[in-house]
Amino acid sequence: MRHWLMKSEPDAYSLDDLARDGVEPWDGIRNYQARNLMRDEMTVGDRVIFYHSNAKPPAAVGLAEVASEAYPDPTQFDPDGKYFDPKSSPDDPRWLLVDVRYVGHFERPVPLPEIKEDPALSEMVLVQRSRLSVQPVTETEFDHLVELAGGIRSAAS
Repeated sequence: MRHWLMKSEPDAYSLDDLARDGVEPWDGIRNYQARNLMRDEMTVGDRVIFYHSNAKPPAAVGLAEVASEAYPDPTQFDPDGKYFDPKSSPDDPRWLLVDVRYVGHFERPVPLPEIKEDPALSEMVLVQRSRLSVQPVTETEFDHLVELAGGIRSAAS
């Protein structure tokens, strides 16, 4: 099992939205490195730290899991959509997505300033190259971040 951090702007799609929906396609990724991670390294059951970017402050807020293998992102084919890519075709799709499943909210969000100040997290991709929207997290970083958050509340709570 691998571990990931996936960013979403809470006004676009929040962890509360995922809790309501249960499973959702992680669409709109238009970065080749993020696409390649989803295509080549993500597998069903991998754990995901759900991170709210463009929040005040940005924070890790809960957990999800990868619920599907990578498949073509249908938003790339919609000429009226904001993620349309005229260079992509159904025969040769450029962009992929995975489905993510809600696991739980952290007992408390872990804000970015706290993550950056923690020596145990100083090598996280989030700290080193913060702009990547899908990024790997080591098992040690993952466990430490969950511990800082006080664990998770189950989907039933």
